[in-house]
Amino acid sequence: MLRPDAVILLLIYWAAIPFGVYAFGHALMQRADAFTVADKLTKPAWLGISGGATAALILFQFGGPGTFFWMAGLVAVLVYIVDVRPRLVEVQRGPRW
Repeated sequence: MLRPDAVILLLIYWAAIPFGVYAFGHALMQRADAFTVADKLTKPAWLGISGGATAALILFQFGGPGTFFWMAGLVAVLVYIVDVRPRLVEVQRGPRW
């Protein structure tokens, strides 16, 4: 039987991949000028970052020799979801009264 901490890490490992796919898909669907208006990196840069991060989440396993790359991919995906995505949505929605 797995220990509770191993179960939590396994859930994080499997949940990270859909988050990566979502981040890449969201970046792909946004207008290119919204990234510059939001004062973030360009759209191709975020597509590369989120695509590479998703690839790292898929290719490397947490707890193996590629743990560093997996964690870097997770951080990149979370930065997009927590920092860039809300700003892009705000910029494209316009001023809220």
